Amino acid sequence: MTVRSYREALHDALRTELRRDESVFLLGEEIGRFEGSYKITAGLLDEFGPKRVRDTPIAEEGFTGAAVGAAMLGLRPVVEIMTINFSLLALDQIVNHAAKVYGMFGGQARVPMVIRTPGGGGQQLGATHSQNVELYYAFVPGMKVVAPSDPADAKALLLAAIRDDDPVLVLENLALYNTRGEVPDHDEPAPIGTARITRTGTDITLVAYSRMAAVALQVAERLAETDGIDAEVVDLRSLRPLDRDTVVASVRKTNCAVVLEDDWLTYGIGAEVAATISDGAFDWLDAPVRRVAMAEVPLPYAKPLETAALPSADDAIAAVRQTLDAVARRR
Repeated sequence: MTVRSYREALHDALRTELRRDESVFLLGEEIGRFEGSYKITAGLLDEFGPKRVRDTPIAEEGFTGAAVGAAMLGLRPVVEIMTINFSLLALDQIVNHAAKVYGMFGGQARVPMVIRTPGGGGQQLGATHSQNVELYYAFVPGMKVVAPSDPADAKALLLAAIRDDDPVLVLENLALYNTRGEVPDHDEPAPIGTARITRTGTDITLVAYSRMAAVALQVAERLAETDGIDAEVVDLRSLRPLDRDTVVASVRKTNCAVVLEDDWLTYGIGAEVAATISDGAFDWLDAPVRRVAMAEVPLPYAKPLETAALPSADDAIAAVRQTLDAVARRR
């Protein structure tokens, strides 16, 4: 094991795949000479040259469409879109082309491409640059969407995404780039579509992904210290395919759940998880599933308002206590 930051883990995965497979190439705005807005691609232009690390114009629809065509012809492009907000400019290319080519062509062509893009608020970037719109892509059959929450998964899931024969969106979070953790020294991909129990417990299940999966771990530790509550944490890791079995099995054990997400509550990822729990563990539930999400507003720029709008550890702790209070009243 080696301690690496989240951004270093992503860099390591890209470098590994560029060295391993000549069909892999990178493209995106300022990823070459400038080494990327978040320095994920630092040094890769010097090592692999401009043919495989390609700077593009500021035209998301254009270079994403070019990646779709390259993938159909046998290459494995890895597209960096500077933020998930800008991916909306390429929505047609992603949703109507990348995700549908395999089905519409009867399996005669595949689109083995990756879209790497960060989302999330907390950086005072304003409402149009701080969104969590991963639901748009997790909603679409033909796409795969992964959301690593720590450096080890950042590397392993990016490796898996690049090697996958379907289009994969790798959701990163701006708040995670500087986080650090142990990363295995081997280059083994993680299975896409498999959740991970990052903390075992018996009293309540916390289900989350990306940044909120890291928050869920902090919440679980605080609850153990302050309230003696033994919470189990399920990190979804993958939004499509969604590992429903792991979520349901955990809730059947603990009999209650809180879902944490960075996106808006209405129609969010948490709604799908709550429905999954209702379908698979309804008879085991001792209290309604609670959800913790962002306020239903365009994210404010002013720091105090931005902080108030984003879901926090304190919000999650309050939801856990309310849920367990409801369980106690029932008993």
